[in-house]
Amino acid sequence: MKKIVFRGSGVAIVTPFNPDLSINYPKLGELIDWHIREGTDCIVICGTTGEASTLSDETQIECIRYTVERAAGRIPIVAGCGSNDTPHAVALSKEAKRVGADALLHVTPYYNKTSQRGLIRHYSTIADATDLPMIVYNVPGRTAMNITPDTYFELSKHPNIVATKEANGDIGSAARTIDMCGDELAFYSGNDDFIIPLMSLGGIGVISVIANILPVQTHQMTQLFLDGDTAGAAKLQTGLMGIIDSMFCDINPVPVKEALNLMGWEVGPCRLPLIEIDPAAKLQLAGQLKKHGLIK
Repeated sequence: MKKIVFRGSGVAIVTPFNPDLSINYPKLGELIDWHIREGTDCIVICGTTGEASTLSDETQIECIRYTVERAAGRIPIVAGCGSNDTPHAVALSKEAKRVGADALLHVTPYYNKTSQRGLIRHYSTIADATDLPMIVYNVPGRTAMNITPDTYFELSKHPNIVATKEANGDIGSAARTIDMCGDELAFYSGNDDFIIPLMSLGGIGVISVIANILPVQTHQMTQLFLDGDTAGAAKLQTGLMGIIDSMFCDINPVPVKEALNLMGWEVGPCRLPLIEIDPAAKLQLAGQLKKHGLIK
């Protein structure tokens, strides 16, 4: 069996900004410490929810370095280093290793995309460049690029490609892939409404948006399932569906940052092209936060 990066709840952590849109590192530190206290099993820094696409390379690597140093080995740190330019992805991966990341997260190429054969070469080239374990990220809704079961099977043969964050929402494809790859590829849900369904097929956790505001409950959901309490895990999953839906009432991470701000975390706005939350969506979001006791 390959190295498991983590089991349970990994938070796709937001990047807090100051009013001038510079990185609010003290606030990021507070969030990291809070997640560790609340039971989050892994922090994924500079992913989609962390607005990595608006960060310069230097800022992205500094965020990763800061997160590694603040976590101080208490939980694993996965560094988002994806790019649709393979040499760029390689360079970011090498820098992430240099500053101490435990693993890498790499989204499929977007916009220019590629073929399935190109995906295998893209990921293999990155995986050859460092000895860090890699989690591939399949999110066709954002990239217009899907990883097929056959491609997953080929990728799983690489010793450094250890897991996937699966967000294509296709339970049948996931079942076929898990059957084909066995212990050579771990599965994390990339959709918060899909955590327990995917774990029921053999997944080992989630890389989560909702964990930004509900770290305890997201950890508990996954831990209950891992401990064999499938009914308890399913009850938590279904009970959170309303607030999970509210996290996507506008473009991620607009709602989750708004939620954290309403909760008093003061994580700041999103960077353009993302803008403030739609007023109707804000009302929906606030209603769910009140329902779950997160705001008054």
